[in-house]
Amino acid sequence: MARFCSQCGTEIPEGAQFCPKCGAKVGGAATSDAKIVRPDEKSDKSRGIATILCALGFVCVAGIHRIYVGKVGTGILWLLTGGLFSIGTIVDFVTLLTGDFTDINGLKVTDWKMD
Repeated sequence: MARFCSQCGTEIPEGAQFCPKCGAKVGGAATSDAKIVRPDEKSDKSRGIATILCALGFVCVAGIHRIYVGKVGTGILWLLTGGLFSIGTIVDFVTLLTGDFTDINGLKVTDWKMD
């Protein structure tokens, strides 16, 4: 089973202790129930919808974009604190616009489609 570096996404040779590209220490062997994230995988959630929901956090209810992508715990935290006093909402909005925002599985939310 192929393994990938959690830091840079490079495929790691069998038995390697460190990533050959970035030098990050490789964790233990992957178990059958572990989710291995491939660098080319992306979230099935819509970046457009998440961005609109995040923008609503500036004027009304913060955190619903996090609940939408499955991050329920931090979504509730955002709801109770006004998006961590708007700072968290600003950070999330910027990461959504740059394509770095991830869902609950660590997959980047990249598709703008709104279906």
